[in-house]
Amino acid sequence: MSPPPPPLGRGRKRAAQAFDEALDDADLVTARAALAQGRWQTARSLLVHTGDDWDRRGHRVAVLARESYTAAWAREWLLAEPESADACVLLAVAEVRRVLHGKGGPARAREACREAAGRHPADPTPWLGLLMLECAVGGDQDVIRIFEQVRARYADHHHAHHLVVAHLAGRRTEAGPDPLHEVYDFANWAAEQAPADSPLAILPVIAHAERYRALAAAGHESADPVASGHWTGRRARQVMKAAFDWWLEWELEGHPRRLIDLNFLAHAKFCEGRGAEAAALFHRIGRHATPAPWSYPDRDPHTAFAAARAGALGTA
Repeated sequence: MSPPPPPLGRGRKRAAQAFDEALDDADLVTARAALAQGRWQTARSLLVHTGDDWDRRGHRVAVLARESYTAAWAREWLLAEPESADACVLLAVAEVRRVLHGKGGPARAREACREAAGRHPADPTPWLGLLMLECAVGGDQDVIRIFEQVRARYADHHHAHHLVVAHLAGRRTEAGPDPLHEVYDFANWAAEQAPADSPLAILPVIAHAERYRALAAAGHESADPVASGHWTGRRARQVMKAAFDWWLEWELEGHPRRLIDLNFLAHAKFCEGRGAEAAALFHRIGRHATPAPWSYPDRDPHTAFAAARAGALGTA
């Protein structure tokens, strides 16, 4: 294990750095900085070298597309290279991000995603963009239909499964906690279908956290996740133990979104009261905190992450 990282929370700049959506992808950080200056060639090189590593491609496109300047520079790229599938998908997901930020209508974003899908039929990334959009503004059938398009191209797509879990978790909250809720069935099915070394093995933990978010927002769970008891039931303990045991054996340290899983698992272990196990995860996370699930249900994620880490590492 690496030595514990220095404390967070000593200034807004450090906290903002800790929540960088690029996580530990240094090449992505470099390409994003270049794109901010209009040098789209670095993003071009990044996506070319990513190839058909679909989880990494989706992660990189989604992060690049988040910035307000991306759509404009993607159009510049398309002017220079009109046949570029990479430029087309970056523009498409940037249009989706604009809608999610309240800056545009979904029709234009849907059209851009479908055009990008036509440029590169094997690529699940345009469909990932559509899935992000439909989870926000579409109906259940739209979400299922688009998710099936992603799975048809890459069955173990990490980001897509997380999106569907978050969507399903918000359904049927009026009746309160339900151990037979459909989100658990979906997460268990996906984990069982995935290869043994797939991070989708942790999807039941994601489902448990997303269900807590939905229930707490509806007033069925305490706003304090530790006090809620959501992580201390028999089923929850079984899920957490299986996920932690899997993580101990996991050897795919290069997965682009593994730090998201580690944050969810650290959060679950801390809420469960397993301080030593949470500490091991916090060591591995380092500075790469993620807003979810520390913000659940409506908390300041910087404060929640820093407090949980200090408690687990004994530095509070």
